[in-house]
Amino acid sequence: MKLRNLIPAPLRKKTTTIPVVRLGGVIAASNSPLSRNLNLANVAPMLEKAFTMKHSPAVALAVNSPGGSPVQSRLIYTRIRELADKHEKKVLVFVEDVAASGGYMISLAGDEIFADETSIIGSIGVVSASFGFNKAIEKIGVERRVYTAGKNKVSLDPFQPENEKDVEYLKKLQLEIHDVFISMVKSSRGEKLVEDEDMFTGRFWTGPSSKNLGLIDGLGHLGTVLKERFGEKVEIALIQPKKSLFGRSSSVGINSQLGDIIGTNSLGADLVDRGIDKIEERFAWSRFGL
Repeated sequence: MKLRNLIPAPLRKKTTTIPVVRLGGVIAASNSPLSRNLNLANVAPMLEKAFTMKHSPAVALAVNSPGGSPVQSRLIYTRIRELADKHEKKVLVFVEDVAASGGYMISLAGDEIFADETSIIGSIGVVSASFGFNKAIEKIGVERRVYTAGKNKVSLDPFQPENEKDVEYLKKLQLEIHDVFISMVKSSRGEKLVEDEDMFTGRFWTGPSSKNLGLIDGLGHLGTVLKERFGEKVEIALIQPKKSLFGRSSSVGINSQLGDIIGTNSLGADLVDRGIDKIEERFAWSRFGL
């Protein structure tokens, strides 16, 4: 029991506690023991804990993500708004280095969004990236053999020459996802948005430019803004994820992770997956000079 709880209520110093949840990393569904991806499975328990803290008028989210899976981004966004509405809490988002693409989509869950002057905001678009290996396997004498039931089962196969119809279909899907993203931005930001021909082209901006465009509400840091809103005695309660067997942040228990390691997924395979994830993660951050 805290000592201040022994003090009669009228004599206690009035303080306001604001829970803070950090949402950082590349957004992807992968949740292996060695992964640091941001997804709903990882953050749901922390969000639940933050929004159910009694007497807290708001929840602060520290966002630092270059984007990733649009599905996971929307799932996290939706869960934040569900909890905010259910518990009648304000959501204050604070952008750190970057909130781009899916990172900005998550930020849209905030009633207000703040950023540093040097933060990177935006990249409202959709991207797909791959490689073509068909010429490489020809040079080393490898023959690709694929047998399917369904003529489109190997669309965009990186081991076959690029097919124009496959690319056109992929772009059609991207446009549909892009439309959803644009609708979310317009719905969340509303009349705050300033019309700009580059807003939905995938371009990104610094904090001041983002504020001028209406993509964020203000420039400021978490501690400073919370003191301005809730007084000098405001207390920040950082909601921490559980730690796994490997010291990694996780939303699941050690037992279930051990089951994954010694079951269908070997540790060796996990290390390979982590290596690939690391390359993709480096690429995602490097797009914004980070």
